[in-house]
Amino acid sequence: MWYQSALTTLAFVWRIARRDGVTLGFTSHDRDLVIEGLTYRAAPGMVPSAIERHESLDPDNVELAGALTSHAISEADLASGRWDGASLRLSAVNWESPEIDPVFLVRGELGTVESGDGRFSAELRGPATLLEAPAVEATSPECRASLGDKRCRIDMAGRRRLTIITAASGAQLTVADSGASDGAYDFGQLRWVDGAHSGLTARIVSSLGNVLTLREPPGFSPAVGTRLEITQGCDRRFTTCINRFANVANFRGEPHLPGNDVLVRYGG
Repeated sequence: MWYQSALTTLAFVWRIARRDGVTLGFTSHDRDLVIEGLTYRAAPGMVPSAIERHESLDPDNVELAGALTSHAISEADLASGRWDGASLRLSAVNWESPEIDPVFLVRGELGTVESGDGRFSAELRGPATLLEAPAVEATSPECRASLGDKRCRIDMAGRRRLTIITAASGAQLTVADSGASDGAYDFGQLRWVDGAHSGLTARIVSSLGNVLTLREPPGFSPAVGTRLEITQGCDRRFTTCINRFANVANFRGEPHLPGNDVLVRYGG
């Protein structure tokens, strides 16, 4: 193999695919490399930390660090969440012939991303981290399904609307037409169709008429006329499931199960 030669020609390459469909490639080499049609840009100072591989189910441990560049990874994109949950594949290649016998190292999703002083760092969550999730659901008085999914079974036709922004102030957006009553979009979702946030989603906390309040202010100030898609939500309460959706047969919670408060009751 090429990495067994006396003269080292090793370079790290990582392929990052964001959730909005953008795929970027980077390399620790001092020149760009082209592998399977994707150009891996030379990023000075961008290197992975020591990589630990395990035969057990312990997750691989790797941290990426590098300089922020306006052409690839910008601090504004990090702040807006474009890199959250991006999938990453890290390999080692022979920079003289990068397409021949690449050595796969680790893959996973980007976890916590931190930036500051013109640099960024990100941890990598490997596939084994999925095993840390609970094996079974815990009981809860609220519904554990999401509105419109295969367990809820509510028809979402007519519960999504394409509209435009007419005014924006912090976390509050005024849209041209919400097409629903007050509170219909509480706990719903907003998807940016165009503008600086195109492809990203945001959570809606509450809605009053045509005014939507987001959980967090957008990273960029949205312009008037920006198109977005808004989807109605649900507060997951039993009474809401009955009165608003008439979907009690598919309620995925235990509203009548006694809680811990029963244990502290005493006579009198």
